[in-house]
Amino acid sequence: MPVAVLEIIDELDSILQPGRFQDYCPNGLQVPGSTDVATVATGVSAHAELFELAAAEQAELLVVHHGLFWGTSSGAIDASLKRRLKILFDADIALAAYHLPLDANSEIGNNALLARALGATELNAFALHHGEPIGFVANLPGTGLPARELFARVHEITAREPLVFESGPARVRRVAIVSGAGSDYLADAAAAGADAFLTGEPAERAMAQARESGLHFIAAGHYATETLGIKRLGEHLAERFALRHVFLDVPNPI
Repeated sequence: MPVAVLEIIDELDSILQPGRFQDYCPNGLQVPGSTDVATVATGVSAHAELFELAAAEQAELLVVHHGLFWGTSSGAIDASLKRRLKILFDADIALAAYHLPLDANSEIGNNALLARALGATELNAFALHHGEPIGFVANLPGTGLPARELFARVHEITAREPLVFESGPARVRRVAIVSGAGSDYLADAAAAGADAFLTGEPAERAMAQARESGLHFIAAGHYATETLGIKRLGEHLAERFALRHVFLDVPNPI
């Protein structure tokens, strides 16, 4: 039975608490569409190809991690944005986006899910963004993992070969994790006593910083490190409201 889109947004806001974060974008409903939802689609980034896939699935609501609008205002509508909006309007699809709140969530967020997929059982919040933590330092069980095994597990979880600067200890007991573009938190990871730092895309300075800090730097892809949370969020909505959910995968090598 269809569910009101605003009821779903209330559920997402309750779980993710977007009001806690000074984000780079508006979180929540970004584009209105159908008021009732039977099929919810999820995907990492808002763009025309994803919208066309959502329309083909006859989704009434699309929830993404990276939305259409960034900064304090949308500015002028250019040809690209016009095309994207037209796809949504023609298919009557509502679009919602949750960025930092989805990275930070301790249950269904990107960083927590990455940590648990690596076998971690103890998570400690770190990586402050305007006073709110968005990442985790994960303690691996027992004596940790051999570094090469950790790299292999990251490869398996993200389905892509990570870029690794192998400059930490032979065994990894503590992994700091900030998905996406988290290179700026490498120094925080070192200060937190991490043996390795896992993020999505690397900054040029990361190699030297990792070597000088004596930790492993693992860049497993911005897209690849941010599929887990949005997919799990859709699964939660399907379970909570008895909706059909489809995760729309548009792989990105970055």
